[in-house]
Amino acid sequence: GHEDFRPRIVPYYRDPNKPYKKVLRTRYIQTELGFHERLFVAVLTSKATLNTLAVAVNKTVAHHFPRLLYFTGLRSAKVPHGMVLVAHGDERPIWLMYETMHYIYQHFGSDYDWFYIMQDDTYAQAEQVKALVTHLSINQDVYLGRAEEFIGGDEQARYCHGGFGYLISRSLLLKLHPHLDSCRNEILSVRPDEWLGRCIIDFLGITCVSQLQGQHYHTYELAKNTEPEKEEEEEFQAALAVHPVSDMYRLHKRFSMIQLDRAYQEIQDLQMQIRNLTSLTPAGEAGLTWPVGINAPFLPKSRFEVISWDYFTEQHLFSCPDGSPKCELSGASKADVSEIIDSALEQLNHRYQPLLRFSKQQLLNGYRRFDPTRGMEYTLDLLLEAVTQKGHSHVLAKRVSLVRPLSKVEIIPMPYVTEATRVQLVLPLTVQDLDFVANFLDMFAMNTLDTHDNALLTLLFIYHPYDAQRVSQVDVFAGVKAMVGELEKRYAEVKIPWISVKTEVPSQVKLMDIVSKKHPVDTLFFLASVWTEINMEFLNPCRMNTISNWQVFFPVHFQEFNPALVYRGEQAASSGTDFLRDGHFDRHSFAEACFYNSDYMTARTKLAADILDQDEVLESMEVFDVFLHYSGLHLFRAVEPGLVQKYALRSCNPRLSEELYHRCVLSNLEGLASRSHLAMALFEQEQANST
Repeated sequence: GHEDFRPRIVPYYRDPNKPYKKVLRTRYIQTELGFHERLFVAVLTSKATLNTLAVAVNKTVAHHFPRLLYFTGLRSAKVPHGMVLVAHGDERPIWLMYETMHYIYQHFGSDYDWFYIMQDDTYAQAEQVKALVTHLSINQDVYLGRAEEFIGGDEQARYCHGGFGYLISRSLLLKLHPHLDSCRNEILSVRPDEWLGRCIIDFLGITCVSQLQGQHYHTYELAKNTEPEKEEEEEFQAALAVHPVSDMYRLHKRFSMIQLDRAYQEIQDLQMQIRNLTSLTPAGEAGLTWPVGINAPFLPKSRFEVISWDYFTEQHLFSCPDGSPKCELSGASKADVSEIIDSALEQLNHRYQPLLRFSKQQLLNGYRRFDPTRGMEYTLDLLLEAVTQKGHSHVLAKRVSLVRPLSKVEIIPMPYVTEATRVQLVLPLTVQDLDFVANFLDMFAMNTLDTHDNALLTLLFIYHPYDAQRVSQVDVFAGVKAMVGELEKRYAEVKIPWISVKTEVPSQVKLMDIVSKKHPVDTLFFLASVWTEINMEFLNPCRMNTISNWQVFFPVHFQEFNPALVYRGEQAASSGTDFLRDGHFDRHSFAEACFYNSDYMTARTKLAADILDQDEVLESMEVFDVFLHYSGLHLFRAVEPGLVQKYALRSCNPRLSEELYHRCVLSNLEGLASRSHLAMALFEQEQANST
């Protein structure tokens, strides 16, 4: 038991006589390393309590456990909403316990380290149960709960009372499973918890304990007609499990208040310790931040890093998402402002009562900003009415500062995706794009065809009606078609199809409608532009950030500046630090997008029902607008350094909507050069003119 385990490096050896075989890795690292999930919870319920107590458990503590299932003996039971129910079809208590243990072993025995079994009339403090299993060794056979004596049995043997729940380790479950059939046939008992306890004792020689490895399993037996709000005993507050419970909601509220009071008291204790220790630091008391224990505000190193404040009143916001100077305060922002004002009044009254009692008359000024190092900061100028104990009132203005700190970071569960998905590139081309097609095809061939990347290309030739009439005599896209033919000759297994479209207004939505109908519903589209440089650095993020029926990806490409203005005849810098200075991320462009055909078709169907395919509406929309307004998917919009475009002056079609045309013009203007480069160019021009 005291053997010293030391790591040993196993050298890699591959037999040169055997053909190389690609190693298949597991989906997750923890699977390859043999990690298990921590805790699985089983709740035993019945026909009489399924829709009452079991539902109450589900609404109070179920979401605090990582995995919880309900087990019943009902046959074809109607499952309440939001619950996972396993029906065994036999309501005999012993049979239910036998089937439940067998089911847990078969389906979860290899995935979890601990198994917590409770009844639906048991209230378990989820956080304390989870904390308990983190302090126990998984290598021991554990049978932990409220130990009870058998009636007329051995004085040394104990079983765990089912009403207060009990904890079983994975190692114990693995040893117990081969004996379950024997226990079912040989052990007679009325109570399922006694039957299980006798089974574990007879075949494994392990008895129930209430204390193990320095950890205590505290329980509390709730008397009949007890009011949870009046329970103040230490045993009650320290209990991991309470039984029997008739009103789960009142009990949950009481324990939630106890945990909240403990959290506030712990915060006060920690703040006091910080105050006491601050005087011993080099900065002294001057280094004490407000609020105590929260990170200090972000200190900008230059004027470009200054975090601006947003001004608001109770009715309006003066920093709007669409860029307008003033908009109505509504939704989450309105609820946020109301909550902050109420919190400010509550804190003022808590500090000055009973001498003064404040009531709000008006919010004079409101400011807020998001500091990524600490959270949301607020500054409020409040017009208050202060009433003294004698009833005298006075109106005064008071400035208060508040912080809504960043709380615990949570990992949002996302569906699993792989980098093996085939990407279907879609490239719309107009006559103005002909000068850039050759470079696009060269980059596509070098970075996808030569590397055998799982990507295909479809070209979309957009003919003006005048050019479409003369296509038999002069085809404006003849040169592009010749380039495609050369690629297909060079790569015999590759076919690059093209689609010809005649239109004066190349609406992105209309073009996508045509392409969508010609591909399967599970196709992953990458809508590209002719200036896009295709490479592996972006294709893989496109695959990973696009999730069917969950998320679409609209990357913000990096746009290089005009080299004539940036370098002015000098050699372009090649170092990585100067790279980002030679361009910017073009937030005005939505030309690139990654999405699944099925998601587009679903959103497009909703759009069609809303606008009845009005051409003028479709011409004013992009694919981004379709997903934004007509899908419930996540829209992931982020800068993508792997998506780089060379400088080019885009041609903005005045036939498009005013907003799309304005965005195109802004993209061209901001893509010329940075402010410092433009200032230097103007300075040199003025110098030249003056001489």
